[in-house]
Amino acid sequence: MEAFAKSDIGKAREMNQDYYYISPKDSKINIYILADGMGGYKGGEIASRLATISAKNYIESNFETTIKNKEELLKLIKSAMEYANMVVYEKSKEDKELESMGTTLEVCLLYNNRAYIGHVGDSRTYRIRGEILRKLTTDHSYVEKLVKDGTITKEEAINHPKKNMLTKALGCTLFVEPDVTVKGFVKDDIILICSDGLTNMVKEEKIYEIIKQDCENAPTKLVEIANENGGYDNITAIVIK
Repeated sequence: MEAFAKSDIGKAREMNQDYYYISPKDSKINIYILADGMGGYKGGEIASRLATISAKNYIESNFETTIKNKEELLKLIKSAMEYANMVVYEKSKEDKELESMGTTLEVCLLYNNRAYIGHVGDSRTYRIRGEILRKLTTDHSYVEKLVKDGTITKEEAINHPKKNMLTKALGCTLFVEPDVTVKGFVKDDIILICSDGLTNMVKEEKIYEIIKQDCENAPTKLVEIANENGGYDNITAIVIK
C-alpha cells in the first residue's frame, strides 16, 4: 500500500483549514483521513485538526478489539466519526470565537481488500478502477439535494451560487449521522480523497487523467492545476494505491 498527499492554502484564503492524516508505511492499520474546516478566525483550522486526530485515535484504540467483519468495521468507522463530532462540538462550546466552527470529514480504513468509508460534508472519496473514476460519497450540500430532487442538472450545479452550503457537517450539533459504506479495493485500484477546493477547480476528467499518469506526483500536480484555475479555497488530495 502506498499513499501520497498534498495540501495547499490556495490563492484566496488567509490560512489552510484543511487537515489530513495518512498511516505510515509500516503501520498495522491503514487509515486515511481528510477534514475541511469552517468557522471564524482559526475555528475551521481547529475543527479539522481535532476531528482528524480524534477519529484516528478512536480507530487505533478500538481496532484490535473489533470483530473483523463488515458490520463491525463499519460500526467502528461510524463510532469514530461520532466521537470526533462530540470532541469538536464540546470544544466549540468552550470559546465564544469557536462556536460556529465545524468540518467535513472523510475516513477510509483499508482492510482485507476492502475500503471502509465514512463521510460527512462535501469533501469526497473516489475510486479509480480501470478507466472509470467513480464517486463513492454523496455530498451533504444544498446543491446536491437540488440535483437529487431533479430541480437542477449536474451541469447547473457546477456554478450554482449556493454550491458551498452544507446540509450536514461535523461538530455543529451534538449528534451527527455519518454515511458509512464498504467498497472493494483490489490490485490496481486507486482511491482519491479530496476537499472541495480540488473538485470545484478541476473537472473529474482531468483529475482522472492526472492520477492515471503518475500516482506519486498526482496530488502535487492536482494542487497546481487547482491554483492555476483560481485556487479559491484550500486544496487537499490524498491518493492511495
